[in-house]
Amino acid sequence: MTDTLTSTPNDASRSDLVERPEQLPIRGTVIRAGSFSVRLDTRAVWVCCVLGALTVVIGLWSISVGDFPIPISEVVATLLGNPTDDSEFIVGTLRLPRVLVGAGVGAAFGMSGAIFQSLVRNPLGSPDIIGFTAGASLGAVTTIVVLDASAFGVSVGAVLGGLISALAVYLLAWKRGVQAYRLVLVGIGAGFAISAAIDYMITRAEIYDVQRATVWLTGSLNGRSWDDVRIVFLALLVLGPLAILMQRNLDRLDLGDDTAAGLGVDVGRAKLSLVLVGVLLAALGVAAAGPIAFVAFVAGPIARRLVSSPRACIVPAAFVGALVTVVADLAARRVLAPTELPVGIMTALIGAPYLLWLLSRQARTGLL
Repeated sequence: MTDTLTSTPNDASRSDLVERPEQLPIRGTVIRAGSFSVRLDTRAVWVCCVLGALTVVIGLWSISVGDFPIPISEVVATLLGNPTDDSEFIVGTLRLPRVLVGAGVGAAFGMSGAIFQSLVRNPLGSPDIIGFTAGASLGAVTTIVVLDASAFGVSVGAVLGGLISALAVYLLAWKRGVQAYRLVLVGIGAGFAISAAIDYMITRAEIYDVQRATVWLTGSLNGRSWDDVRIVFLALLVLGPLAILMQRNLDRLDLGDDTAAGLGVDVGRAKLSLVLVGVLLAALGVAAAGPIAFVAFVAGPIARRLVSSPRACIVPAAFVGALVTVVADLAARRVLAPTELPVGIMTALIGAPYLLWLLSRQARTGLL
């Protein structure tokens, strides 16, 4: 997997991401510390602040509603350390972990989607479109059906499944290098094949395992605990900074492999590192909440348009992913209340029309 991805210099798929780079001014303030320097985009900071505030507000709303509604003022008091007997259990044990896991999983999917879409220079390069999320799902279902594994075992299976599927897609797409469009097409085909394997395993499993796997495959935040919160945020503390540090190499790779190499980037190693981090982020999301559809697919393009940047906006995409997941979970809980839908159903309703529009647009421009 150390070989480079290649694409045509005039890859028209870039126009589907954002405006052309030469039409956009370079914004931001440069911060220097010795030999280290970084450009801080003020607009991106404001976008992240607004998205973060909206996520907090929607999260508080989500905690306050349910079979036992709690006023938002009481929710805030509970979070500040002044709970009542009822609010301490409902907020602290039942609802807050669910919101935090949703935000963490959404952030992981958002960063993963931003990495892969920029790496292959195509909005269809999202991990849930090109088979990586399906591979993580197959690994998790295998541990459920075959090994009757615990939650930790399911998480390990999801990570291994995501890594194996990424390796398989890369090797199948190889032909004197890997062109972006070939990786996308092979990944889509691999995703269908993996989905068929998942369906076959479910038809051969015991009824209890089928029920457990089916609920998990729809993508759900129901029943999440503080153990899940700790696992998700510990993984984000490791993978998130790595993804942010790789933003610089990702921006250079977006200029083309030859230009990136001329700027001192070890292209093969940089792409291998980006693929590994992106797959691990997607597998983390799948392991924690199941394959929540389309969050990774829509977070990156939305973030780029909000920031008005032609590059991969990894941090804004994380905030967009968190907000989309929390909003979708609230909608899934309240649209048909008292019946609660899995959050994956709601995100699919959001993302499917966007996917159809994008496919029709790419077909019209000759990219499919």
